[in-house]
Amino acid sequence: MCWSKASFIFIFFVGVILSVSAYKPVILIHGLFGHKTSMTDLQGYIAKSHPGTNITIIDDFNGVRSVEALWKQTDSLIAKVTPIMEAADDGVIIICYSQGGLVCRAMLSTMSSHNVETFISLSAPQMGQYGDTTYFQYLFPNLLKEEMYRFLYTALGQHVSIGNYWNDPHHHDRYLDYSNFLAVINNQTGNPKSEEYRKNFLRIKNLVLIGGPDDGVITPWQSSQFGFIDTSENVVPMLKQEVYMNDWFGLKTLNKQGGITTCTCDGVYHRSWHSNSTVYFKCIEQWLV
Repeated sequence: MCWSKASFIFIFFVGVILSVSAYKPVILIHGLFGHKTSMTDLQGYIAKSHPGTNITIIDDFNGVRSVEALWKQTDSLIAKVTPIMEAADDGVIIICYSQGGLVCRAMLSTMSSHNVETFISLSAPQMGQYGDTTYFQYLFPNLLKEEMYRFLYTALGQHVSIGNYWNDPHHHDRYLDYSNFLAVINNQTGNPKSEEYRKNFLRIKNLVLIGGPDDGVITPWQSSQFGFIDTSENVVPMLKQEVYMNDWFGLKTLNKQGGITTCTCDGVYHRSWHSNSTVYFKCIEQWLV
């Protein structure tokens, strides 16, 4: 069989088109006090290693607006990602950083039509926050972590994003009474839509949990991998967490299906996760197919 030069050129370009179209669209969501530009380094890594990938950075709730209630942010995110998902027959990948990881999980729980195949949670406080780091000292300069519950576990405090995922192990009853976000998406409060949320969450195939001990903001850092502290402030890993053992929102089921991967990186400060090339190639790049 003889092949002309034109045939080889045609086959080459078909191969290029097919390889490019094989990449699923990627959606990037920034975190607390972040902006669209916060995610441009990560966007660049993706574009270079997977050329032709359709990458969208969600430009919403930037800067101080990111302290607004997380349900409000979730509703807005759903509106923005819906057309991207509708145009992606083979599904999408979401990479959600810090507080944005909780907004993404709420989206997955409440959106029955989502087609997210892989959810990459990038140093996000998935089991909540209990620590007076620089972020919290900026917002609440006169409060220690031991006192934060007095404000955050009130109706007013739940209008602040941080209050939505503040998880004080010493005041768990008040957390259950007042938390209208984290306790709800964890299905810890008898939510009437709990089974629906669980079903929606389990539409994903892969959950990648990225974090590390030198984060300096997410407290405890193991929250990024669904661990948290008990009343003695000892870390309890994901597999021993009540939400996992009781499979309240599908975490245990997903893990039994082989759908959960953890990736731990030393020496990465919180503000560097989305710009660190080592994190990208070790923990993220392999999932962008």
